[in-house]
Formats: sequence, structure tokens, C-alpha cells
Amino acid sequence: MRKRVLFVLHNHPALSPGGSEAYTMQVYRALRRSREFEPLLLARAEPDAAGVAAGHPRSPFSSRDEDQNQIMALLPEAGYDKFFMRRTDNGEFLEHFGELLRHHRPDVVHFQHTLFLGAEMITAVRRALPEAAIVFTLHEYLPICHHYGQLVRTMGGLCTMSSPRRCHQCFPQHSPQEFFLRKQLIQSHFDQVDLFIAPSRFLLERYVEWGVPRRKIRFEEHGFAPRRRLASPNRPRKRFAFFGVLTPFKGIDVLLKAMRRLGPEFEGELHIHGANYAEQPEEMRQQLAELLDATSATVTYDGPYDHDTLPRLMADTDWVIVPSTWWENSPLVIQEAFMHGRPVICSDIGGMAEHVQHQVNGLQFPVGSEESLAATMRAAAGNDELWERLAAGIGQVRTMADHAEALESIYRQTIGARAAPSIGRAPAPVPG
Repeated sequence: MRKRVLFVLHNHPALSPGGSEAYTMQVYRALRRSREFEPLLLARAEPDAAGVAAGHPRSPFSSRDEDQNQIMALLPEAGYDKFFMRRTDNGEFLEHFGELLRHHRPDVVHFQHTLFLGAEMITAVRRALPEAAIVFTLHEYLPICHHYGQLVRTMGGLCTMSSPRRCHQCFPQHSPQEFFLRKQLIQSHFDQVDLFIAPSRFLLERYVEWGVPRRKIRFEEHGFAPRRRLASPNRPRKRFAFFGVLTPFKGIDVLLKAMRRLGPEFEGELHIHGANYAEQPEEMRQQLAELLDATSATVTYDGPYDHDTLPRLMADTDWVIVPSTWWENSPLVIQEAFMHGRPVICSDIGGMAEHVQHQVNGLQFPVGSEESLAATMRAAAGNDELWERLAAGIGQVRTMADHAEALESIYRQTIGARAAPSIGRAPAPVPG
């Protein structure tokens, strides 16, 4: 009988186009082919989400008709405390979650995200199934940073360290003592995790600085479904594209300001494939509308895209732009671009700079600088010799099959460690 792995995710991939959601679904599908492990997927959804069947009157869970191993946790975002990263329903959801764990009895619970679900789910696993291994992939910095997990200061500028005093400066409504308690609470749940996975070395070091023991965290690159390298059509290399969610930290405003600076005579063209425009603050929507209007001669907003259409969109793209103003972790769009043989132009910080080598497989520009981005795009547009050299510098992207094999090895190791704990090493106390 195959061992069971339960993936826990904050949004179901069918309902949210985010990178961690898409990645988790790819891992889930890859593991279904495993002879040793059987995957289950537990993902949150709003109770009234379109296409989601109602759960049992006495349970918040519902399975998807097309796959009974995909379980929906019908939980409203409104019942989540973003500051302390916990649910506010007096433990009712945790009771149901404990029953679900005891029913399916997974050998491994692999958390991809606890946003909207609550970090206390980690401790709930340890209480319900003391022998189960707990793995946690860290996709961003929410436990460290209350500012959307971006490590960006509310008054502007990147943040290089956290402390109760510095966090209080960003959020004066919360005292330093509250930020101290926030960290203690989250770390008490993190103590129950057997192994953390960091998809970038930059992120790994930030969490070690924050307090995760180095022995409990390892670097493990994401994997991707193999794609055939796109042919090189005979055309000038002047088509730029942005792929991603339109949040304030993705730098779409920097990109559009760069296009405005380049003006209507710019020989290049930009296509924006972006989701969640309607969910952004009114001020941001108004700013983007004004910038799109000012750059209409060279910019096209194509709206959200389905992941299955990505090969076609990449075929129409020469340069992929990642202008994020936060550190990023391991942007999936960079690896997707490389998978299709497309050079990347990105900000020169964090996980972006870790993957894109300047003048080797892409180009970097100083984060947040519309002037530098405009100059970089001007130099790149139609520069076929530069494009060919950078495209040739793109190495092989790790496959999902290889990544899934590495995860299986991690599961074996953590299961074995739970079954035979080190002599003299006491387990972490379970918070009361």
C-alpha cells in the first residue's frame, strides 16, 4: 500500500491563478504517478465560490467531483486573523481538520501555505497524528513580515531585517510587544515541522536569520513540466511581455512608467498578461488605467491567461520582464521563460537575481528604476545578436519528474526520522 502525502494549500488552483497554487497542482499530478506515495490535496475555497459544491452541514469539507483526492476546505477569508496568522472560529475548524486527519491518516503532511487556514494547523497535525512527518515549503515571508510577506517597508524601501521595534515602525497600531508575541506564536507552531523547504537560497537565509534552525531547512529548487524549446522565428526581437498577478509589489507600475518614458516612437511592443486587476485597491486601478491610456500606442493589456495557453503566449514573446519591487522567492515565470528559451529582464535583487545572470541568460536593472528599465528595453529591442547570445546562455531547467523524485526522498527521510528519533533529542513541546 502506498504511503499518503497530504498537501495543504490556501487556495485551490482551479480558483486562483497564483504561482504557489499552480506549482502545488503540478507536484500533486506528478506524485500521482508514484508507486510509493499517494497524494491528497486539501485546498481552501470561499463557501460561495463558483463551481464549488456545498459541504456537509456538519463539515467544512467537500471533495471535487472529478477527483475525490482533492478536498476543498470551505472557509471564509473573513474568519482569518492576518496579524497572528490564525483562525478566529474558536477551534471549530481544527476539530474538523483533526477528524479528517484521523480518517485519511497521511504519513506526510506537506504544507504549501497556511494563509487563511491558520498556522495552528501545523500543531493540529502533531496532536492528531504524532507519528506523521510534517514538511513545509516556504513560498514567501509572511511569518517574518506582516506587510503581505514582502519584506518591504510601509514607508517605502526594502527591509533587510525584522525586529519588534522595526515592525512597529511600519505598523504603529501594533506595539512592539504584540510583534514579539506574534513571532513567538508562529514559531511555536513552526517548531512542530520536521523539515522546511526553501526554493531559493536567498529565502533560506532570511528564515535562518529569523530563527528557523539551519538543520531543519534545505534548499530545493522547483521543478517544471518539460516543454519543447520554441523555435526561433525569423523576426526582430522586440516583443516584451509581463506574466503574473497585478499586485502593488510586482512592479507593473515601474514597467508602464518605463514604457511611457520610451514614448510612442519606441520600436518595441509590450503585452501584459495579468490577473486580479479588479481585486486591487482603487488607487492602483486608477493609476494603471492612466498609465495604460498614456502608453496605448505600444502596450496591450491582454488580461489573465490560462496556464495551458502559456506555450502559445511565449511563442509570441521575445523578452519576459519581471520588474518586481520586492525580493521575490523563486519566481515561477522566470523558469517558465527559460523553459521556453526566452531571456528575462528583471530587478537586480533577491530570488530574481539568483536565477537571472546579467548578460548571461538575461538582463538586470536596479529595482524600481523606470529610467534604467527603459534604457535596458531600448537596448534590447530589435537587438537580435544580444537575444541570440542570452538565449544560448539559458541552461536546462529542472524537470518536475526530477523534483518529484527529490520530494519522495525527503518524505522517506522525514518518515524514517519520525519512526526512529535521535537518542536524547526531546520532541518540540506542542503548544497548549
